[in-house]
Amino acid sequence: MRMKISIITVVFNQEQYIRDAIESVLGQDYSDIEYILIDGGSQDGTMDIVRAYGNRISVVVSEKDKGLYDALNKGIRLATGDYVGLVHSDDMLYDGHVIGRIVEEVERTHCDVLYGNGVYVPPFQLDRQVRNWMGGTYTKRKMRWGWLPLHTTVYVKRELYLRHGVFDASYKIAGDTELLVRYFYLLDLNIAYLDEYIIRMRLGGKSTSFANSVEKWKEDWKLYRQYKLPPYALPCKVIRKVPQYIRQKDFYTYLIHKFIKR
Repeated sequence: MRMKISIITVVFNQEQYIRDAIESVLGQDYSDIEYILIDGGSQDGTMDIVRAYGNRISVVVSEKDKGLYDALNKGIRLATGDYVGLVHSDDMLYDGHVIGRIVEEVERTHCDVLYGNGVYVPPFQLDRQVRNWMGGTYTKRKMRWGWLPLHTTVYVKRELYLRHGVFDASYKIAGDTELLVRYFYLLDLNIAYLDEYIIRMRLGGKSTSFANSVEKWKEDWKLYRQYKLPPYALPCKVIRKVPQYIRQKDFYTYLIHKFIKR
């Protein structure tokens, strides 16, 4: 029996980007994909774009929610696939072969969880690589030194969500970090690393403003203490991000253009 992959997109007022996210999922060369789109009650043209795809999107829900993680949990509970992944409304799967490669690796390793690599791009220059997130091999020891996978590259066996829980919706920004620490650090799971690009993410997400970054650091500190990670794990997590930027020549071009624009 062929493996089914559920992909969830959560969206709210993203008419300028949502088409790219949808097309990246519907354009996959792997056919057994259940695509679930959860809209938080958008008031722009988002839902007009979504409705144009008709029944090509497996499940569409449009209603008010209690935030990002509440909406993601709603999508997970609706999912019927063997594994569940996420494509945020301003992101895209890296190419049309991603899901097929994920399925091949899952079938080869029989893993509980799979993760890979991702790139960050400017909002309207999708071929320029500003930040390169290479997942690297997984060990719990590395997590004590601040390592985490990129959450939008993570595909989880659906039955694990039923057994071990979904996103903690009490977090405003760091709910993805909490889930990753819980699944990768606390639990003993069979985790596989696919050394290929899975996602293309636009810069400018919720946690990138200064105010939201401060809030995220506070939430990260809370959960790192809760799960008894060492106190140096959080600063190491921040430091680990620096090489992802400085090795990319397009990062400097992006900064210059952004500065001149201001």
